[in-house]
Amino acid sequence: MKKTLAISFLATALSVPALSTAHDFWLLPSSTVLSGEDSWVTFDGAVSNDKFHFNHAPLRLNSLVITGPDGKQLKPQHTHTGKLRSSFDLQLPAPGTYRIAAVNSGVMALWKENGENRRWFGSSAELAGKVPAKADDLRILQRSSRVETFVTQGRPTPVEAPETGLGIRPLTHPNDLFAGEKAIFVVTLDGQPASGIEVELVPGGQRYRNQVNEIVATTNKNGEFEVTWPNAGQYWLHFEHRDNKTSVPQAQSRNLSYTATLEVLPE
Repeated sequence: MKKTLAISFLATALSVPALSTAHDFWLLPSSTVLSGEDSWVTFDGAVSNDKFHFNHAPLRLNSLVITGPDGKQLKPQHTHTGKLRSSFDLQLPAPGTYRIAAVNSGVMALWKENGENRRWFGSSAELAGKVPAKADDLRILQRSSRVETFVTQGRPTPVEAPETGLGIRPLTHPNDLFAGEKAIFVVTLDGQPASGIEVELVPGGQRYRNQVNEIVATTNKNGEFEVTWPNAGQYWLHFEHRDNKTSVPQAQSRNLSYTATLEVLPE
């Protein structure tokens, strides 16, 4: 590391969030950089009107994927879902970087029945049994989302881009971020760099400001964007994409979203 570290469619209930929703999805770790053996991190997850403030609904944990530095999957411990947030603990058994993500996919169908608008949300496997194939004005949208964060015990290890959907390939390690310094990330689509993607970053504490103070960047031809962190703290990173590269035959479009929580440390 460069410096020595002192170290668901329906937002209220379903696990697949809609794009451009009025609510924010996020995972917040108690620590992002740790040292020593037998390290533990507690995570909160929520859907809210303000970043990192519990005021709407819990983030569902049924699609949680935790990947250790060796690529193996880990299970969360002491999971709990309350009225406004979910929480769980994670023990870090070995040095390296851990990726903690809620990864969701599904479909949304919109149609008319007897002159009334109807809609359905669920998995692609359920589609045929839930939605009439020849319904009036039928539209089917494939959706996927990734909501994640990263924690490191000891020396950081590389973070690879996910093979499907939206993701990031950090050129600056996500647990090696410092106020006043520049960080560079590659936005990926199905594992490949994606140009022209608009990225939004918002510092925590939005509830206590009159301005959002968002940072907006657009990826270049190599899929890269860069940011110089104005202050230390937690940051909410988000971007979206829509295309017609569906893997569900009945779907007309594919809507994807990506969200990450990044901690920036003091200089």
